[in-house]
Order: sequence, then structure tokens, then C-alpha cells
Amino acid sequence: MFDRMMNLTRHVSLRQLQVFEAIARLKSFTKAADELYLTQPTVSTQIKRLTDVIGLPLFEQIGRQVHLTDTGRELETAVKDVFGVLDRFEMKVADIKGLKQGYLRLCVITTAKYFAPEVLGRFCQRYAGVDVSLKVTNRDSVIERLIGNKDDLYILGQNPDRDIDLVTRPFAPNPLYVIANRDHPLARERQIPLERLAEEYFIMREPGSGIRDYVLKTFNEAGLRPRVRMELGSNEAIKHAIYGQLGISILSLHTLIQETAHSQLTILDVQGFPLERQWSVAYAKGKELSVVANAFLTFLDEESAQLRKQLDKTYSRLSRRRENGGGSVI
Repeated sequence: MFDRMMNLTRHVSLRQLQVFEAIARLKSFTKAADELYLTQPTVSTQIKRLTDVIGLPLFEQIGRQVHLTDTGRELETAVKDVFGVLDRFEMKVADIKGLKQGYLRLCVITTAKYFAPEVLGRFCQRYAGVDVSLKVTNRDSVIERLIGNKDDLYILGQNPDRDIDLVTRPFAPNPLYVIANRDHPLARERQIPLERLAEEYFIMREPGSGIRDYVLKTFNEAGLRPRVRMELGSNEAIKHAIYGQLGISILSLHTLIQETAHSQLTILDVQGFPLERQWSVAYAKGKELSVVANAFLTFLDEESAQLRKQLDKTYSRLSRRRENGGGSVI
């Protein structure tokens, strides 16, 4: 047994274990390669070397699905323990150094990319010795990373619908508005019923998006179904489709912060809108936060007022109406 343990410590690298953990969590060699910024042949090579050292297969592939073998499940448990020890050591070192040095890993849902880099920039200006990483992805991927404890903190637009034990702290509003081209006929209407809105072509985010699920839930609760014309993978693509008058959409007001006074977009006056949501910062219950992570939580509370001001200005630019009830005058 001792000789076998020595063989593992000599011939198994942390990189191989990292690759293994990603495949086990994502159940895909391709997704693991994307997450780790590696080529798929590199991922396959790392797993082959790890399998050769252990002497038993770690994965089996049934159709397109990757499954852990019994040996793979045992290794998964061991790897989580190893990475947990290393994470705790890293946090202890950061605590000893204080805020003169440190590292913050932040993962946010796609819509948060419109404010998260600026918030991180101001945080780094205050704490010049802190390095940060920012991962931007859709809601489902954020949850997968949270379950895998891949980051320090996570910014979400709504709590996960899965049974996950989390600590969440709301820090800023995240209102959802109906957005259209300013030349759209509904731009001249007030207090538009949701039933009327359901007659229009909608442009939606892809499956896995939190806003998509929330919008569909809103329509379902009213006994309605939106007429989905197309599904797009980013808010920027949706905005460009609205520029081209391909339909309307429901977006977070944060996605419109960069729109100028000459924007082709406008906010429609729809009954029951905005849909009020909150941005929350989350982490797994029981997770030991570093000094840097705790400092960022405090900093987010301070940033709340600034984010509210940005939203107020954006709404003012995109919702002005002509006195005669006509379209937007932005």
C-alpha cells in the first residue's frame, strides 16, 4: 500500500487531478477542456496518464454521456478532499498577508458583466495588492461552478431552483423591462396589457438563462405563452435583433446602461413591469471566506448606491415620452 501511495504522489500531478475533477463534475471532456482553456487532446492525454498510474479505468462512455466508474467515484472523493485542503491553506495564507496581497475569484451570470468589471476595478483601486479573476457564464454554469466550489463568490440574479445550501446577500436591484425598437408601434402605447404583449414576436435568451426562465414563468402564471421568434446566446445579440426590428424582449435594465441618448431602444410601458428582482452575492453555506472575499462583500454594500444611480439615469434616458403620447424622444 505504501509503495502504491508513493507511486501516486510521484507520478500524479495536480493538473491531472484538476482535469479529472472538471470532467467528473461536467460529465464531458469537451466542457472540461473549455473551462480549463485546454485543447481536447490535452485533456484526453492527461486522463490517460492518470489512468495508467492508477491502473484502473476512471470513466466509461455510454453514448455521448461520460460516467464515473467505481474507481473514478473513489478518486473524485479523494480529489475533493485534496483541493479542499489546498483551498483552506490558500485562504490562511491570504489571511496572514491581509489585504496587502490576496486573490479573489468571482463568478457572475452573463447580465452582471455590465457592472461587475467596473465594480472589480474600483475594488482593486482601493486594494492595490489584490489580484482578481472574473468568470462570466449563464445561470446553469454558475450553479455548476458553485456546487464544485470553483470560486470564492458568485453573483446571481435569482436564487437557484435546486436544493443547494447557500448564503445569499442582496446588494442591488435588478429590474426587468420590456424593450423594443423606438419605432415599434407599442412605443406609443401606455399601460400595455400582458395579453397584448403576448401577440408580439419575442427574442429570448438560450435555455439555461435565468432571465429566460423568469420571463416564461411570468407568462405561464398569466396563462399566456410568448411568441418566440428566435433564441440568442447573449444580451448584445438580442439588442442588435431589436435594432433590426425583429421583435421585442425582456431584459435587465443593467444591459442598457451603455445605451446613449441616440439609442434605437426604448422601454415599453407594460402593466406589471418592471419585474422586480435583486442582485445577490452568494457562496456555499459553511464555506470559510478569506479576508479578501469578506472585504469584497463589504465593498458591494457600498457600491449599491452607485448602481442604483446608474439604473435611474438609464431608465430616464430610455423611457421619456412625447407630451402627445408619441414614441420615445431619446
